[in-house]
Amino acid sequence: MGLWREIGAWRGLAGAGKSHVASALATVGLQDLGDRAVGALSGGQFQRVLFARLLLQDASIILLDEPFRAVDTRTVADLIALILSWHEEGRTVLAALHDIDQVRAHFPATLILAREVVAWGETRKVLNPANLAKSRQLVEAFDEHAEICARDGETREWEPA
Repeated sequence: MGLWREIGAWRGLAGAGKSHVASALATVGLQDLGDRAVGALSGGQFQRVLFARLLLQDASIILLDEPFRAVDTRTVADLIALILSWHEEGRTVLAALHDIDQVRAHFPATLILAREVVAWGETRKVLNPANLAKSRQLVEAFDEHAEICARDGETREWEPA
C-alpha cells in the first residue's frame, strides 16, 4: 500500500520495490515478518506495518491518529524515535493524541481541540492547567441543545422535535 503511487492497482512488486519494502520493514523492526498475512499480526506489529507504509509513501506531511493506542512500551519508543527522525528531516507530523505526557515529551507544537480551538502554539506554553481544564469542561458538558454548551454570551433557542 505504501508504494501505491508507483505501482498502482495492476503492477506487481518487483526489484527496487521489494527492496524498499524490506528496508521499511527493517526500519520498524519487522524484517522477519514480511511474508506474514496482516491479519496474523499483533496490534503492535500492525501499528509498525502502518509506519512502514508511511516510510514507503515518503510524504512531507504525516497524519497520525492515536498511533500509540494498544501497543507495548517498546513499540511506542521505537515509533516515537521514527517520528523524531521525521521532525529532524523537516517533515510535518500531525498527531491526534490523548496522552499529554507524550505530547509534552515529543511534540514541539500543540493544538488543543475540544469542540473548538482552545489553544495553539508552543507545547510547553499551551499545555497549561487553564487550557487543559477548559478542554475538559468543553468535552464533559457536550449536549448540543444544553444551555451549558453555549459559548460565553450566546444563548440557545430551540424547540424540541
